[in-house]
Amino acid sequence: MYKQIEHILEGREKHIGDDTILQSLPHKDFRFASPFVVLHHLPARSYPAGSPPERLHPHPHRGFAPVTFMFQGEGYHKDSLGNSGILEAGGVQWMFAGSGLLHSEGPSKAFLEKGGDYELVQLWVNVPARHKMEAPFYQHASHAQMPAISKDAGIRLHLASGTYQQLTGPVNRSFTPVTAIFGSMDINKTVRFPATVGDWTLLYVVDGAVIINDRQTVNKQHLVIFSKAGTEITVTAREQCRLLYLCATPIDEPVAAKGNFVMNTLEEIAQAEADFAAGKFGELDE
Repeated sequence: MYKQIEHILEGREKHIGDDTILQSLPHKDFRFASPFVVLHHLPARSYPAGSPPERLHPHPHRGFAPVTFMFQGEGYHKDSLGNSGILEAGGVQWMFAGSGLLHSEGPSKAFLEKGGDYELVQLWVNVPARHKMEAPFYQHASHAQMPAISKDAGIRLHLASGTYQQLTGPVNRSFTPVTAIFGSMDINKTVRFPATVGDWTLLYVVDGAVIINDRQTVNKQHLVIFSKAGTEITVTAREQCRLLYLCATPIDEPVAAKGNFVMNTLEEIAQAEADFAAGKFGELDE
């Protein structure tokens, strides 16, 4: 039985630093599908060769996992724990913020020197209360490390985490198991996504257009929230498209989200703000 569409949410413009992103979750018509708390799309931006450095400057995180899906370009990250790295096009980075850190990110120096298009989707994945204050950690997988879910030449979708049929994604160290598939499809190609009864299931259309379950057209920059009933979804490319598919078991706990913190209570948010003000998240100079 198909999972039915409950909401189709259009990404709304939001300014973060010097960037304008599209936020489809949370939305005025639908707040959270915990563990999925925030979905931000940084639309494709073209950088000429020799562009100056551009970064989202140091900001704190606590209590959740920011997950970045790099669709185009090359990103660089750095944090107050001494971690840094490069995320190339087609790759995914899972950063568990846990008890807290400072983090900055943006196009890499090498990418800016060469120039090109830069585009990503960032997802905030909640974690159960008992794990929120555990030590931060990172996971990363390149495009080559992620198995393709189809051998069809017109379907270029790869499994980043979780399972799909007999496949397992490489990003699987998590307090919140998530099936995440992303990539592109050519016009008229169809994929069937098996989904679990009771899970939150989401589909974000980065660009192009798709037909869901043979009946509903969804255009670019829209997020589909499916019902918890049902066991499958079919997606047909009405035109060449790129998309992100997500499925996870709900976390049935209170969510308190403010700024860059995702906790369970307002008191925990206030404590995170106080800890940040007191310098307990460390130091990061850029």
